Amino acid sequence: MARRYDCSDATDRATGLREAASAVRRGELVVLPTDTVYGIGADAFSAQAVGDLLEAKGRGRGMPSPVLVGSPNTLHGLVTDFSEQAWELVDAFWPGALTLVATHQPSLTWDLGETRGTVAVRMPLHPVAIELLTEFGPMAVSSANLTGHPSPQDCDAAQEMLGDSVSVYLDGGPTPAAVPSSIVDVTGPTPLLLRAGAISAEELRKVAPGLEVAN
Repeated sequence: MARRYDCSDATDRATGLREAASAVRRGELVVLPTDTVYGIGADAFSAQAVGDLLEAKGRGRGMPSPVLVGSPNTLHGLVTDFSEQAWELVDAFWPGALTLVATHQPSLTWDLGETRGTVAVRMPLHPVAIELLTEFGPMAVSSANLTGHPSPQDCDAAQEMLGDSVSVYLDGGPTPAAVPSSIVDVTGPTPLLLRAGAISAEELRKVAPGLEVAN
């Protein structure tokens, strides 16, 4: 039976965050608010938990889960060959709606799906999400919807779709916008905008003037 916590209540929020972190440690799934849409999260280093996440969404391994972090410093242990321009994008837009696709450390023993040696990583601008990520560590987090359905902007919509496949729901109220994060590939010499989202190409080019846009 899924448990749900109202994060507008300080006591419920503290209990919910503690229960969510415990659930993720047990390999279970949780739903959390972010600054874009609600996400479904799991332990990024548990192949079984990530597999359960993809299954809950009805999503194949060909669409691997992004990873959310609670601090830019976490990147040092997750990625390699991270350019100066990539760090400048982090400094300018994190926490916020920018996902960066980077080469992950070859020593990492995780299985997020068919990633081809990369990881899509982001630090969300939402206090509940950051508290959970700070408490637990990096989490595989994808939008909390069934594949093919709209990404949820509130906890009710997420729970209607995912039901008891999720152990803990953290209700942070409506999210600010339904616009997804912008995705920039920083694995090559020139940043490449893969998906235009909350941050426009024009804004990104103020920091990375050579940014290209994928066809």
